[in-house]
Amino acid sequence: MKLKTNNKAPNFKLPSTDGSIFELNKNKKKNIILYFYPKDDTPGCTLESKDFSKLNSLIKKNKTVVLGISKDSIESHLKFKKKYKLKFDLLSDEKINVIKKYGVWGKKSFLGKSYMGIVRTTFLINSKGKIHKIWSNVRVKDHAKEVYEEIKNIK
Repeated sequence: MKLKTNNKAPNFKLPSTDGSIFELNKNKKKNIILYFYPKDDTPGCTLESKDFSKLNSLIKKNKTVVLGISKDSIESHLKFKKKYKLKFDLLSDEKINVIKKYGVWGKKSFLGKSYMGIVRTTFLINSKGKIHKIWSNVRVKDHAKEVYEEIKNIK
């Protein structure tokens, strides 16, 4: 099933770098930026994460939480978060259940080889749990800024 704008965002539970189990349905009242990225500490993912981190205080002022998801382990996430002093939590989906539920697991190619992996995608979910906007096949440059600007359009 392909998720679309105005769909209810599928609920999920995943371990977070804050030591808790994050459950989407228990986090109403705030908008959520859910960005799926391929791998901790790789150039594009690092840039994207650092950009969201730089804007985090402005994003928070707009009653919004940033969460990054990849299939890396919590240990890997904790190292990544610490190395770049990321100001938000990362969720670990080692079984790729949520990644598949959100339709971001797909065929990718790199240097002529095809493989399955995470297609860099960001979901902006409003405080009622509905998908406000989806960015797929994200180009990292200025992406965080674009998502931040879009928060202001949530009614």
